[in-house]
Amino acid sequence: MKKSLATLFLLAAAGMTTASAFDAKYVFLFIGDGMGMGHVNAAETYLRDVQKSDSSLLMLRFPVASQARTYSANRPITDSAAAGTAISTGSKTNNSMIAMDPEGNSLYSISRDFLKAGYEVGIATTVAGDDATPAAFYAHAKDRGEKATIGPQAATSGIAFFGAPAFRAMKGENGQKSIFLEEMQKNGYEVIRGYERFETYPSHRGRMLLLAEHPQGDQVGYTIDSIPGAMTAAQLTRACLATLEDNMAANGANGFFMMMEGGNIDWAAHANDGGAVIKEVINFQEAIDVAYRFYLQHPEETLIVVTADHDTGGMALGRNDNKGDIRLDLADFQKISKDRFSDYCKATFKPDTKPEWSQMETFLKENLGFWGMVKLTDEETSLLRKSFEKTFVSRDAKDEKTWYQDFNRFTVDVYDILNRHMGIGWTTSSHTGNFVPVYAVGIGSERFTDSMNNTDIVSKIKGL
Repeated sequence: MKKSLATLFLLAAAGMTTASAFDAKYVFLFIGDGMGMGHVNAAETYLRDVQKSDSSLLMLRFPVASQARTYSANRPITDSAAAGTAISTGSKTNNSMIAMDPEGNSLYSISRDFLKAGYEVGIATTVAGDDATPAAFYAHAKDRGEKATIGPQAATSGIAFFGAPAFRAMKGENGQKSIFLEEMQKNGYEVIRGYERFETYPSHRGRMLLLAEHPQGDQVGYTIDSIPGAMTAAQLTRACLATLEDNMAANGANGFFMMMEGGNIDWAAHANDGGAVIKEVINFQEAIDVAYRFYLQHPEETLIVVTADHDTGGMALGRNDNKGDIRLDLADFQKISKDRFSDYCKATFKPDTKPEWSQMETFLKENLGFWGMVKLTDEETSLLRKSFEKTFVSRDAKDEKTWYQDFNRFTVDVYDILNRHMGIGWTTSSHTGNFVPVYAVGIGSERFTDSMNNTDIVSKIKGL
């Protein structure tokens, strides 16, 4: 008996609750797409050294901090489809497969388990609602690119809330408008565009599909670009929570399960855009804070788990060519993401125009702090001039292709210099096989203390 009391005391002191006393009534699963240990460390260092914050990142203050292995069934390095499947179903599969095993048999996600148990379910993401990670929680497909197969499965999923900037299935193969939204409406979904309209909507009961009013392609837009009216991860989380709570009150559901994906972290990491990654991780933390405030009101019934599907980019603080000088304050002088800078270059310096270095120089000063807070050396300035000439004048510079974007050589050189001055290094523009973090708080969070496989996450949640 003394041993049992001591164990209970230690768990209480750590801010954890034993899972044997209660079942988890409210479950939040946050997935930072591409968010490896380096991404978390960079954001934490920014808060500490630049913002002078007295508190760590919220997820680092959770009582449980562990790690998960992410390899897929056929590769040491997973993609989002296989990793999303592992987290949602508890089974490994091949890269590119959505909630199917390597033989093509359907695997059923934890969303279905919660629905069968009488829970309300909500799925939200800052990228396309039928992208690989969210899709693994409601759809089945042999390939993540099958948008005509994946998206329509949302309509018949029984999930109460979907929140995303857009769905790829909203457009057909020819780029024209599809019948996706009509199918969602036929299955009882209210289609709402924009968080402000959601807030003023008469009722949040029933099935809701929240889309961005002005999506930036397949995503909400980067935090660092300060896009007016852009929908945020925190807003998506609030909207999902409001819908699930209202539905619970209306139909007496046993609880709810929410999966929220911070997809822009992955996009920024694929671009090797260190400043954008830092701001996206902090944006993601604001979404987690919405759930944490709910947890504080229901501490004995709520579980929050934060993890990642994989690491993107192999991001780290420290690189050989800057002598260990970490300057994350330069992220505050970066006013444009690498993606939007690339778009600016394509729109401004077209083949039929006469490129002017002075115009680019002014833009770099105003939007990235070059030759100001970012003190470029003569060698770096010379490199940029030569890169500008090769990219926009002689046009014999080779582009760099990443998962979501083709970057011209000048853009690559500009952001490599910016990363160098920040002290941020990258190993790749793709995924890595690195472990990913796992953080947890609330009822049953002690189950997540061990080093685990990503397939263990769903089994630990089911155990509650």
